[in-house]
Amino acid sequence: MIKDYQQQKSLRDSYDFCIIGAGPAGITLGLRLAAAGWNVLLAEGGGREYSPRSQGLYACTSTGLELYAEETRLRYLGGTSNHWAGRCRPFTPSDFAIAPPGDLPGWPIPYSEIEAYLPAAMDIVDLQPGSNFRALNTGLNGGDFEADCFLLSPPTRFAQKYATALEQTKGLDVFINCNCVDLEFDKVSGHLAAVTLSDYKRNRQRLVARHFILATGAIENARQLLNSESLRAAGVVSKDGLVGGCFMEHLNIDLGTFILKSGQPPEPRQYYTSDAFVAEYKAGKGNVTAVLLADVQTYGRTAEVKHFLENLACDMGIASKVAFVAKFSCPGDGVIGTMIEQFPNLHSRISLLDEKDELGVAKVNVNWALSADDRHTIKCIGSELAKQFADMGLGYVKLNDFVYDTSIPLKMAPHAHHMGTTRMAASPQFGVVDANCKVFGTENLYVAGSSIFAKGGASNPTMPLLQFAVRLADHLNAKMGAASGAVA
Repeated sequence: MIKDYQQQKSLRDSYDFCIIGAGPAGITLGLRLAAAGWNVLLAEGGGREYSPRSQGLYACTSTGLELYAEETRLRYLGGTSNHWAGRCRPFTPSDFAIAPPGDLPGWPIPYSEIEAYLPAAMDIVDLQPGSNFRALNTGLNGGDFEADCFLLSPPTRFAQKYATALEQTKGLDVFINCNCVDLEFDKVSGHLAAVTLSDYKRNRQRLVARHFILATGAIENARQLLNSESLRAAGVVSKDGLVGGCFMEHLNIDLGTFILKSGQPPEPRQYYTSDAFVAEYKAGKGNVTAVLLADVQTYGRTAEVKHFLENLACDMGIASKVAFVAKFSCPGDGVIGTMIEQFPNLHSRISLLDEKDELGVAKVNVNWALSADDRHTIKCIGSELAKQFADMGLGYVKLNDFVYDTSIPLKMAPHAHHMGTTRMAASPQFGVVDANCKVFGTENLYVAGSSIFAKGGASNPTMPLLQFAVRLADHLNAKMGAASGAVA
């Protein structure tokens, strides 16, 4: 049943599970754990609909690259699924097999650990069983760029699709306007003893559970952990440690523009870097979309287009094509968009500020930073795409100078794909959660969502985060079942 914590605070004395955050990961976990017979509290800080007051609790400062962290998240029931575009693409085996450059390892588990959960994740977001991830076009001849394969969810709005289940699932208590303001850790037992819940009037209540799961997004998961004085005092988290570090986004780089060669069909082209590309250039992955903006006729803009092509011909060292420029009848021009992988980087992080929000929780600063390896990925993707576009006779690409000259600041925008702040690892030396998403140094605190990603890849995060959520639900159900059997 869904209740408003502002109006009623009829919590049970204790729960088997307390889940903080009712977005895609939290709702998925809540429904599956309750369906298995456990008593579950699903606490959502926002209401049923968007409100400026709730959204204002996402306010944060920003250093480094501009992230628009407040605007790209939604703080109400269903979370960011309320403005999700629906694009789905799972990770691939190479995402797990290839470690990132630098001192941090990649995933501590094989791809097979989440592969089995793909059908369940597809069902959650209304994709038909057996649907194939399809490509819009063929790849490029050089072998560095394959056709990008994906599926589109309707998209699924979790609060709407699962409204009846949230109301009627036995054992599941859903409270909206119910904010977690502290995590109470007992160093002696190694257990999270309780969380402190608050309404918007700062009426607070201590909630006890056997297990706790943070599912509030990459920024807020890190914020919850860093905000806990008891976790800091026990050494589970630290100011400059891995909690909050390795914040990753997908990079939307303004690679440049292109003009199609006469006779080429005008539909969008979408490419994805191949494993051969990653191995050859020691670079990250990326999705590239070439989209035609408008038809360019032989009148009106003819002079401007020909001037552009003339400069392009010289820049590419193909002055012999100038004769072609004089005769070229342009079918259109367009831009090249991207979704490029960012590697884990400890300097890209979430950190606490001294300033508190209206509930008394420390605000955060987001320092979104790229590394030299990220700039290398951008340069390789742009340069090789331009070469192969021309080699295949598709047209000509004009790269922006900051793509191939890494000394020039990038022009870029975020994708609102926040990842990595509580990364999964084999040991606390390299991560925050273990292979089962349990926070190192604790016995009963787990994290769900894309904050656990050890690598971001270049896939949209919704599909894999749901695979991990279903996997975590199975793990916790098995663990609780084994414990119950041992007690019996």
